[in-house]
Amino acid sequence: MDQIQWRPWYRKIIDTLGYDISEDERAAVILNQLLKGRNITLDEIKLRIKDQPTLIFGAGPSLEADINRIAKTNLLDICRLITADGATTGLLKIAMKTPDIIVSDLDGRFEDLQEANNNGAFLVIHAHGDNIQELNKYVKELKNILGTTQVEPIGELYNFGGFTDGDRAVILAEVLNGKPLALVGMDLGEETGIFSKEHVPSPEVKKVKLRFCKDILEWQAANTTVNMYNLTGSGENIKGITRITPETFENIILNNNH
Repeated sequence: MDQIQWRPWYRKIIDTLGYDISEDERAAVILNQLLKGRNITLDEIKLRIKDQPTLIFGAGPSLEADINRIAKTNLLDICRLITADGATTGLLKIAMKTPDIIVSDLDGRFEDLQEANNNGAFLVIHAHGDNIQELNKYVKELKNILGTTQVEPIGELYNFGGFTDGDRAVILAEVLNGKPLALVGMDLGEETGIFSKEHVPSPEVKKVKLRFCKDILEWQAANTTVNMYNLTGSGENIKGITRITPETFENIILNNNH
């Protein structure tokens, strides 16, 4: 998703949820300033994912069961691992694995984000009007960061498109040329997972956000040549992203049928 394709999505999100564009722009300026000496390049982060099978973990209620099913295969060892914010905690605690990349707006459990970062995970930190306090508090405690924004990118920031940590993580995996891609723990239903953000918005707002996440993922699936699969054990079906078992995905990789 390029910036031209993203703009109508952003306008719809702004109109629906009443966000302040000027605050998103202010957050971008702040993150860009905070990144000095802590940022990595897109080429550096791409080296981790390019042409590699990639698992993208969301923090839905299926996450724990999904990780346990996947742990019975070799996927955690043969795939690159990208987590969406709170899913980092699940991967660390259940699988004892550090993700290669974390996509976060810093509202997950910070101690776990920092632990993974110290253990080698790259961080893709997103700036928006609602997380300025977290940016000022936490970015200085982290390293190896790629910064993103949902408005016009400035300085060292990028705008790849995407709204929630989950759909941004999937879009990022494609930008980094990961293939094939598989979603884990992305239920996208009304129930909130135990590894989701520490400060959950109202149920109605959460529902709207997850609906946008699903719509963006379905758009992405319809506009990519990369094979995308869904290993999530329950939850919503995502049009264009075939639900398969971890064993089937492992066979696809081993047979190089992607």
